[in-house]
Formats: sequence, C-alpha cells, structure tokens
Amino acid sequence: MATFTITELAREFDITPRAIRFYEDRGLLSPQRLGAGGRIRVYAARERTRLKLTLRGKRLGLTLSEIKDLVDMYESPKDTAAQLAYFLELLAAHRETLEQQRADIEETLGEIALHEKECRRTLAKPVTKKSTKACA
Repeated sequence: MATFTITELAREFDITPRAIRFYEDRGLLSPQRLGAGGRIRVYAARERTRLKLTLRGKRLGLTLSEIKDLVDMYESPKDTAAQLAYFLELLAAHRETLEQQRADIEETLGEIALHEKECRRTLAKPVTKKSTKACA
C-alpha cells in the first residue's frame, strides 16, 4: 500500500504542509501517526484522495463543512444517490450565488464605464472658468 509524507502531498498538490495540517484539524484528513509521540504523519491513498476532493471542493467555492459532508459521504458508498443529490443542491446554490455576483459585477462595470466616459468627455473640453467641474 502506497503511503505519503506531508511534504510529498504538499509538493504534489502545490499547497503548504500547514494547509494540510489545517485540513487535518478540521477533520478532513486523519493520517496514521508514527514515531515518538506520534509526530510523524503517514498518509495512505485514502487520505490523498480526501485531500484531492477537498481541494476540488475549495475550487468550486464550497465551505470546509460542505466539503467534509461530501467527502464523508464518499466513503460510505451505500447510497450514492443521496450523495449526488446533496452535491447537486450545493452546486445549484453556488451557481445562484455566482450568477448574482456576475450580475453585480456587470452592473458595476457598466457604472465604471459611464464614469470613465464622463471623465474623458470633461477632459476633452477646453478648460474655461465654467468647466472646472470635476467628472465625479
């Protein structure tokens, strides 16, 4: 059975060992402990998969709590339909949030464009005592 050190996993997934320890503290990972006082962490393939799923969930914008629920469900394949239904709910909620954020960004970009246009128009006018009004 393949095992990994914290350094190997950190290097493979381009994250810090500290991030891996953080995920362990949050219950997402539970490596085997070896050595005096259990100071040496040994990660099995199961932990590597859990880390990979955790990082994928982070990229999707899921919270660590949501990721933990999904990863824990992944390990009990008795009812994959429940896992998939929960995942679909999470994805729908995140899609809705992102769509709203996109709409807000588009509106803000439109406002910025209007202010830029007004400033450029004001700058293009010859300077007179009457046209010293700011573009804001």
